[in-house]
Amino acid sequence: MESSNKYIITFIIIMTVVAAVSLAGMRELTLAISTKNEEIFNKRSVLLTVNDYLGKGINVNNLSDEEVLKMFKNQVEQVVLNLDGEVVPNVLAEKVDLAVEKKKAEVDRLLPLFVFNSEKEKFYILSVRGSGLWDEIWGNIAVKSDLNTIAGVTFDHKGETPGLGAEIKDNPSFPGQFIGKQIFKDGEVAVLVRKGGSQDTTYEVDGISGATITCDGVTEMLQRGIAYYLPYLETIEN
Repeated sequence: MESSNKYIITFIIIMTVVAAVSLAGMRELTLAISTKNEEIFNKRSVLLTVNDYLGKGINVNNLSDEEVLKMFKNQVEQVVLNLDGEVVPNVLAEKVDLAVEKKKAEVDRLLPLFVFNSEKEKFYILSVRGSGLWDEIWGNIAVKSDLNTIAGVTFDHKGETPGLGAEIKDNPSFPGQFIGKQIFKDGEVAVLVRKGGSQDTTYEVDGISGATITCDGVTEMLQRGIAYYLPYLETIEN
């Protein structure tokens, strides 16, 4: 009986060790894959903000992962800024995680900036992060070389309600409204989402019915997040 118990205990220990090693190996394998997929997803999201300026017949949504990486490498400059508008050396913008930066004291935060170079124009792509109804929301805003006109935006979220707040990502007509809007009025960020419909079409877009808190979160995110970039944008000659 004692010998039988030892056998069972030994068998359980061996199986536990085998399972633990297998799970650890699986985790490392899937982590590498998921990290690469997230990198490509984020780069595609950045490029989508300038989708209308990539040339005839080119749509970022239809590009392969390899094509996305190639375009990003060849046409995107990466800059990291502090809140004084100073360039932080030896850091890639793609490595700056705004979810992490948001938890820092405001004075210590870093800002990623992506500069897309097309054949005719340069676009400055700003990254912003805020809060929706249930959790965090974020986005990228491409600004034309006049440093005031929005060329395109992309939004995403962690847990907004499908059919309501989640429409900031799922319904292309919502981010599409921002194209051509002006950002600044009298030196302040004026672009916003208006409940009940835009009143000033120069700066405002229509809100999403039933998603007031999410839309207010988008407005707050844009106005605060874009303002962070002002010290740097003011140094650019256009």
